[in-house]
Amino acid sequence: MSVGAGEFTALLFLSFGGPDGPADVRPFLENVTRGRGVPPERLEEVVEHYMHFDGVSPINRLNLDMIAALRGELRTRGANLPIYFGNRNWTPYVTDAVTALRADGHRRALVFPTSAWGGYSGCRQYHEDLAGALAELGAPVSSDLLLRKLPQYWDRPGFTAAAAAAVRRAQTELGEGTPARLVFTAHSIPLAADRTAGPPEAGGQLYSTQVTAASAAVAAALGIDDFDVVWQSRSGPPQVPWLEPDVCDHLEALADQGVGRVIVCPIGFISDHLEVVWDLDTEARETAERLGMAYARADTVGTDPAFIAMIADLIEEYVDGAESSALGCGDNGTLCRPGCCELPPRPQRR
Repeated sequence: MSVGAGEFTALLFLSFGGPDGPADVRPFLENVTRGRGVPPERLEEVVEHYMHFDGVSPINRLNLDMIAALRGELRTRGANLPIYFGNRNWTPYVTDAVTALRADGHRRALVFPTSAWGGYSGCRQYHEDLAGALAELGAPVSSDLLLRKLPQYWDRPGFTAAAAAAVRRAQTELGEGTPARLVFTAHSIPLAADRTAGPPEAGGQLYSTQVTAASAAVAAALGIDDFDVVWQSRSGPPQVPWLEPDVCDHLEALADQGVGRVIVCPIGFISDHLEVVWDLDTEARETAERLGMAYARADTVGTDPAFIAMIADLIEEYVDGAESSALGCGDNGTLCRPGCCELPPRPQRR
C-alpha cells in the first residue's frame, strides 16, 4: 500500500547526533567513521577533543533549542505540526523518531535536515538515513509512511540574514579598530567528493561552490567586498587531498600579510558542533593569540529568528503535499536527481 497525496501532519528534525557523556564518545565516533578509513590516531585525537568538554557535544542541546524556537514560530502562525527529533549517529536515532511519529498516527512527515548543503554528507546521506530507517522498520510498517526531505536551503534569504547578523555581533565584540578580515569556514571534504557533489547540468552546484556563493551573499549583505573562504575539520587519511586551506594555516598566512584583526564565520554549520567549539573556539583562537591577532568567532545561525522563520517558511511551502523537484527534496530516501551527490569510488588497494 502506498501513501496518497495530502497534507503532511508532522515534522522530523533530522540531525547528525553527538555524545552526551564520556562513555558515549568512542561508540559515537565509531558510528561516524565506520567504513571511512579514518586512521586510529586521528580517532584518538578527536576523542581527546571531546574529553576537553567532558565528553558532551553541544549539538544535542542546541538542536533542542532550535526545535523549541521552531515550535514557537509555528504556533504564532497557527500551525499545529508536532516535531520529532532523530539523529544519524546517536540517540535519539532516526528509526526511533520515525517509530514514534507513526505510533502517534502520522503517516506523512516532512523532514528538516540540519545541513544546508548539497554533497554526500550534506544531502545524500540524509536520504540514506530515511531509506535505512524504513528498511529497518520493514514492511508492512514502512509501506504506509511518506517521509519527504526538505530541499537544500543554503541560498535562502533567512539563512543569509541570520549569518550576516552573527557577523555584525562579532564586529561589535571585536570593538573599534581597523576593519577586520572576514573569513568564512566550512567542513572540508575530499576533493574527489567535491567533484561529484551534484550534477551542474541538472541545476546543481558543487559543495565548495555553494559555500562560496553563500559566503558572498553574506558579505554582500554586510557591504563587504573582500573576504576569504577556508576549510576545517578534515579527518581522512593524510595522503587523500581535501579542500584547503585549513583555517589555522590561513590565519598564519594572514598574519604574514600584516592582517591584525579577523572575524571567522562558521557558514558551514547551522549550530555548534564539536568541530566549531574545538577547531574555531580553541585551535583557531589559540593560533590567533599566538600571532597577536585580534579574533572573534561569529555565532552559528541556530535560533536566530530569521533562520527559524526560514525553516517555518519551508514547512509552509511543502506542508500541503505539493510535489517539488527542488534540489535535495525527495521522498522516502529517493534522490532529487539521478546520480546526485554521489561519493567517488574508493581507490582499490594494491
